[in-house]
Amino acid sequence: MSDTFDPIMLELPEYFETERLIVRAPRPGDGAELNAAIRESQAELKPFMPFARVLPQPEDTERLVRRKRLEFLARTDLMLLMTDRQSGRIVGASGLHRFDWNARRFEIGYWIRSSLAGRGLVTESVNGLTAFAAERLDANRIEIRCDERNVRSAAVARRAGFTLEGVLRSWRREEDGTLVNEMVFAKVRGIDY
Repeated sequence: MSDTFDPIMLELPEYFETERLIVRAPRPGDGAELNAAIRESQAELKPFMPFARVLPQPEDTERLVRRKRLEFLARTDLMLLMTDRQSGRIVGASGLHRFDWNARRFEIGYWIRSSLAGRGLVTESVNGLTAFAAERLDANRIEIRCDERNVRSAAVARRAGFTLEGVLRSWRREEDGTLVNEMVFAKVRGIDY
């Protein structure tokens, strides 16, 4: 018998609730509604989210949802959908990504339908994800990274109490050749929570 940690053995709930949201794992059949949210929000997402640069077809988004479902079960990526508690409508996506199980480090990602931006739903989801990572995954470090030009995303990190640790200069090259900077925000166990 091995004492090596295997994340696939983690018992994780399929969802958690916040005041206005149910944040849940993706399920087969979510693709069409998620695609509609992406289509509604493409203009705002396109500069910062590679998946929105070329508008996906509904069947492409369904494939993505099904792959993300498998990754959730394998504990290799935890994409989660933000849904309205009252209607069940998908309002955006979030999750825990690019993690290191040995260090217990996780990165929160998020986006919301353009028509629902500015209502505090993303900050609410980030606060829920932070608690989920701390309590259910024993996170030592939780990060939010965003393009320095993405003022709204940086504002969410600040409202959720994340500390700006630095800016990675010329971190990524855009398709047009422009080099962009990436902001790194974090919360650390024993300091921030």
